[in-house]
Amino acid sequence: MRLRHATSLPARPIAGVLALGLAALLCGPALAEPIFPSGSRFGFEPPSDMAPSRRFSGFERKEGGATVSVVELPAAAFGDLEKNFTDENLKSQGFVVQKREALKVAGGADAVLFTGEQPPEGGAVGPAVQKWLLLVGDPTVTGIIIAQALPGAETEETMRGMVTGVTIRPALSLDQQVESLPFRIANPAGFRPVRVLGGNSVLLTQGPKDQMVSLEQPILVLAQAVQPPPAPEQRDGFARAALYANQTMKDFVIERSQSYRQNGVDWHEIVARATDLPTNVPVVVSQTIRFAPDGYLRAVGVVREDQREGTLAKFREVVDSVQVK
Repeated sequence: MRLRHATSLPARPIAGVLALGLAALLCGPALAEPIFPSGSRFGFEPPSDMAPSRRFSGFERKEGGATVSVVELPAAAFGDLEKNFTDENLKSQGFVVQKREALKVAGGADAVLFTGEQPPEGGAVGPAVQKWLLLVGDPTVTGIIIAQALPGAETEETMRGMVTGVTIRPALSLDQQVESLPFRIANPAGFRPVRVLGGNSVLLTQGPKDQMVSLEQPILVLAQAVQPPPAPEQRDGFARAALYANQTMKDFVIERSQSYRQNGVDWHEIVARATDLPTNVPVVVSQTIRFAPDGYLRAVGVVREDQREGTLAKFREVVDSVQVK
């Protein structure tokens, strides 16, 4: 089996908490200072042929063959994950554990390193993928770090060294997290960021409250995805499927769905009415997708139906001002 890109590596969620891509590492001289994936608190000293991934929080080798990814969770998650990451549970997710070790990393944080392999799925022919999973329990954050490589792509020493050599920095301020996003908002149009998610998306609102109950304030989420965009003839169906996948709303009624071209860029926009599931409140949803050759930017704005006047135009002002870095 030949592998040219890390996207060819098989991936599975682990214990229902990992919806993640995998990050990379290969041999090479360690850097003097740790490199932190965009917005992440976990830093590493990757070899020279590794770079931060644009597809996920982590690193990947430029020529493919190995990856390492990071998931950050609240500090309280460590205890439950440590109990649930049994050999049996991990095996059910495709990770056959050969060794587990209790370690101290990053200046004294508790950690457990699982070493093993991920066999080919469904009896497929091919080599097993070597895998390392480090569960880190810092007093302020929990980390799940997954590294994997095809046999011969890297040595045990290099993979283990990069994973266990993790550095944890203090929590980033909201401004620092926003600055780390792969895009910038030139015109917030009265909206302000309240939360950054996954290093590639941001939640904004208009109003004084950071925690919103019953959709008291309009919300707008911007997220960038780096993956092949759908073909032009598939974009309307793609956009509708993305809208309907929102599990916090029901009873969608589309008012408008259209593709258009603006400033040399392809866009798709949907405006729909729906019902907010937690509150049963009627809402209006505006979804705008801006396509690029290597991915797309998706914006979803939600506002109570009785507050829609002028708000949809504000959503559009924000989206039109976004500049990809």
